[in-house]
Amino acid sequence: MREVAFIKTNKEKWLEFEQAIFGKQLKNPDELASLYTQLVNDLSYAQTYYPKSKTVLYLNNLAAKAFQKIYKTKRQDTNRFVYFWKTEVPLIMYEYRRYVAYAFLVFLSFVAIGALSAEFDDAFIRLVLGDHYVNLTLENIEKGDPVAIYKSGSNWGSAFGITLNNLYVGITSFVFGIFGGLGTGYILMENGIMLGSFQYMFVKEDVFWESVRGIWIHGAMEIFAIVIEGAAGFILGASILFPKTFSRMTSFKRGVKVGVKILISTFPFTIAAGFLEGYVTRYSNIMPNWLSIGIILTTLSIISFYYLIYPFIVNQKTKLNYEALSK
Repeated sequence: MREVAFIKTNKEKWLEFEQAIFGKQLKNPDELASLYTQLVNDLSYAQTYYPKSKTVLYLNNLAAKAFQKIYKTKRQDTNRFVYFWKTEVPLIMYEYRRYVAYAFLVFLSFVAIGALSAEFDDAFIRLVLGDHYVNLTLENIEKGDPVAIYKSGSNWGSAFGITLNNLYVGITSFVFGIFGGLGTGYILMENGIMLGSFQYMFVKEDVFWESVRGIWIHGAMEIFAIVIEGAAGFILGASILFPKTFSRMTSFKRGVKVGVKILISTFPFTIAAGFLEGYVTRYSNIMPNWLSIGIILTTLSIISFYYLIYPFIVNQKTKLNYEALSK
């Protein structure tokens, strides 16, 4: 059978199944499983006769989502909280991994712009960070403690205030995605340029290493979380601009649901970053190098693994499960 005829013959069935997965037409898990079996058969056929076709990619993606739906519906003993962190969020991150890549690309581009601007224009750093902040940091550098600014205020007060501010930035970054992702891009631009110019200021003063030891104790999780929240905002924006086979309202609702889940998943990391900034960063200048670098590498490894590596592990496990289910 030619591919065009294959698609024409099964198109309505696939669309019906897609609505069953993402809509509310079918609530019976057995009926859903029956349709799933048919879908897997179509996928096997397509893989055999049209191995390089986009039809295979479409059916494979639909089959993976279908298994997640069936698996989630038939769960009896799995704790919902554990399932959310262990399976649901990683599968979402895998499905929308390209948006994470977009967010990193945008953010790092503006970090580079901030650093380059600071290099060629001495006034740029003051324009971005403000005279008071720059003057205070320069005074601290002269005193031999470049990141002394993190010692201001009490431990708990700093941690609480910083955490609230970071949560606000993350939520704003996601919500602003409603403007077609442009609002999210602006938040990433603002924070990226600020980070680039701030970090380059220490480079110009020849205290880059001292700044890294302090700033990135909390910055590894804080900055990474901001980028992930940016990805959630881009997903929200894309759901409005590119509804695909769904109505724009249905696509928007899906974008909100997925984005909120991603946003919530960043909160523990944001809170941890606030705790580190309030309680640990202030002692970076007196702790040994191995300890500060150890904290930085540990925090960066944890959040990187959860958002960049673990989703592939969970997705592979899910694929093996639905392949076994189809036999």
